[in-house]
Amino acid sequence: MYAPERQQEILRLARDGGRVDVLSLAEEFQVTAETIRRDLKALDRAGLVRRVHGGAIPAGRLDFEPDLAEREGTAADQKDRIARAALAELPAEGSVILDAGSTVARLAAALPLESTLTVVTHGLPTAARLADHPGIQLHLIGGRVRQRTSAAVDAWALRAYGEIRADVLFLAANGFSATGGLTTPDLAEAAVKRAAVAAARRVVLLADSAKHGQEHFARFGGLADVDLLITDTGLDPDDAAAIEAAGTEVVRA
Repeated sequence: MYAPERQQEILRLARDGGRVDVLSLAEEFQVTAETIRRDLKALDRAGLVRRVHGGAIPAGRLDFEPDLAEREGTAADQKDRIARAALAELPAEGSVILDAGSTVARLAAALPLESTLTVVTHGLPTAARLADHPGIQLHLIGGRVRQRTSAAVDAWALRAYGEIRADVLFLAANGFSATGGLTTPDLAEAAVKRAAVAAARRVVLLADSAKHGQEHFARFGGLADVDLLITDTGLDPDDAAAIEAAGTEVVRA
């Protein structure tokens, strides 16, 4: 396959799937990762894709937001490892906020039956996983529910978070970077995330490495707002060191 043919196919895959990653493309086309990087660079120069850490997204799709089912199936192994590592950050007792997000929902599902915590969440899937947990006092934040993410947003949710102070927030993000901060495609969800950060004494970000370097439309904070980032081993050690040098602890699970 000639380079222009390969690049056309890469562009199709990016548009169909919302993003492509270097390693998967290299395996699919049986070429080196460096060849794929050159292809993505050429497509980026042509204005057809936008490079992000580890891959690319279609140009004009910085606000791309996969639906809940797609997010559940993406990077499943990495998310499971992140959720297991996050168990160590739970307080022995006290209160936690669980943000709306597929990795945070996995943490909710992994909570031991002996856990005795007060849990606050605006994520309906997370609440559903904890509704029958014997040791959890569950508080479900209300508001308008976004169908794409099953998260409560708007004034009710913001008001509720303004009335509490929790020990730990387990936060989700669609993108994170030292320069772009913490981002998500939707302004209403960004506002609720910002309120949740303000409502917690400690903030733990759960985000797989594919989200590093991604920047979406709505910014809701910076890495300076995060005490601990739990990600997977796909995050480059140099990037992890740079994040830690700026003051955020990093765990690569």
